[in-house]
Amino acid sequence: MRAVIQRVQRASVTIDGVETARIGAGYLILLGVGAADTQAEAERLWQKIFALRIMEDEGGKTNRSIDDVGGDVLVVSQFTLYADCRRGRRPSFTAAGDPAHANALYEYFVSLARRDVPRVATGTFAADMKVELVNDGPFTIVLDTDEL
Repeated sequence: MRAVIQRVQRASVTIDGVETARIGAGYLILLGVGAADTQAEAERLWQKIFALRIMEDEGGKTNRSIDDVGGDVLVVSQFTLYADCRRGRRPSFTAAGDPAHANALYEYFVSLARRDVPRVATGTFAADMKVELVNDGPFTIVLDTDEL
């Protein structure tokens, strides 16, 4: 699995002109599911994200976790994190999980987040979404379970 974690002041998802999700300060997580990914990868990835100390403390140092500050989480499915651009000009997405598999692991990942964080919002799987955010810092982390 791959995730792009952005520390945000706020973030939202709009579909067909209607805002469907909104969070305040916390993490926007763009989540990609690979063809061979399992629930074990989802659990490992969520535990890593949940434990990250990338929220600021009172001194402005990145010394707090999302749990420490009571932050929100917005999870948006993004299969394009598995884009392979090594050949030609058009990316290949063959390494991304098929929709049924990817959606199941996306929902599982969201359930893990909801277990630990009081406010978790989501995008809509496979929808054409407009994602807006105010990146705080900016602070962006990229994680891949193959490298954890």
